[in-house]
Amino acid sequence: MEKPIIFFDGYCGLCNWFVDFALSHDRRHALLFSPLQGESAKTRVHPLELDKLESIVLWDNGQTYRQSEAILRALSHMGGFWRIFGVLRIFPRPLRDWVYHFISLRRYQWFGKRETCRLPTPSERALFLD
Repeated sequence: MEKPIIFFDGYCGLCNWFVDFALSHDRRHALLFSPLQGESAKTRVHPLELDKLESIVLWDNGQTYRQSEAILRALSHMGGFWRIFGVLRIFPRPLRDWVYHFISLRRYQWFGKRETCRLPTPSERALFLD
């Protein structure tokens, strides 16, 4: 069974913060990472999402999860304390995704946009596909 993969906007400051957060808290190394701009995303993520770059996408066992569900599932895979955020599923998904979308529309303004995609450090390299 292949590890779940988080596909993220490599230029987005917020997305890169989430990747850094996941890398530092995923002590079991249960997750892999790849920018939506990379080659791996082209085979697993719908082309419309690659054009918009509005969502973190979690690919898990052949299924893709977007927006709030991708975040909650990623936290669950990290295990430990982070699983508690699964309780947020009590809120209807349209409401969770509305909040996600509200933030995603402002993410470059609030968190900045990088000139280049994030490059993994040598110690992180094994967890990145592209």
